[in-house]
Amino acid sequence: MNTELLGRLARAEAAAHARYGRTGETAHFGPLIAVHAGPELPINAAWHDGTRPPTAQELEAFGVFCAHHSQPQTVHLLSAFMPQGWTVLSERGYALDYVLHVYVHDLKRRPAAPPGDLREEEPAGWAAVAARGFGPGTEAIMDAVARAPGTRRFMAWLDGEPAAVAAMSMGEGVAAFHGTATLPPFRRRGVQTALLAHRLHVAAQAGADLASVFVTPGSGSERNVERAGFRLVGARLTVTRHPEALTRHA
Repeated sequence: MNTELLGRLARAEAAAHARYGRTGETAHFGPLIAVHAGPELPINAAWHDGTRPPTAQELEAFGVFCAHHSQPQTVHLLSAFMPQGWTVLSERGYALDYVLHVYVHDLKRRPAAPPGDLREEEPAGWAAVAARGFGPGTEAIMDAVARAPGTRRFMAWLDGEPAAVAAMSMGEGVAAFHGTATLPPFRRRGVQTALLAHRLHVAAQAGADLASVFVTPGSGSERNVERAGFRLVGARLTVTRHPEALTRHA
């Protein structure tokens, strides 16, 4: 069951990832959708679409793309597809960098609509507040996230001030939640719980039947999504071909 579900999520995430290439380049290498969005952005990577493992030739072509754009050879894939893809990835020198947990929420069952001042925001204002929440150096990536086609941006206000932001994009009937940040003075006041519930309602109204979110294991974000009724269905694995592997496999 989870393999089918994670296949749906992989297709949705890979298609959504392609949107970031609007400011640079998007390229397809078999099941990999690669993006260069701008210099040194963390979204410069490839998403595996869940259909089949990449071939050695496709990974080689992806490596050429990355070298051309001076970006690391980084691939995101969901846990259901790691066993079949790991052989070719490891043979090409890829190693696991980090893991995020994958949660989903059936939109037929949603928490009550939250109270409070929750607004949909324009890109520049949303990106500015998001960068304040994530910290110095995140201005460029937050602007790229805010301006990606199809992204919906939400902001929670408290005491007449912006308190927190969150974003959502849709594909394959899945509403992908991302871009979550809370400004320090407003933490532990329930704003992210409200933004989760608000996006669940907005997603259902927009025609999605499922919501998904990636969170760091053991984090406050994981506890928030569990309390909001999300269930754990797998993991997102990020693998990178490191410089020493490039030399060894040249």
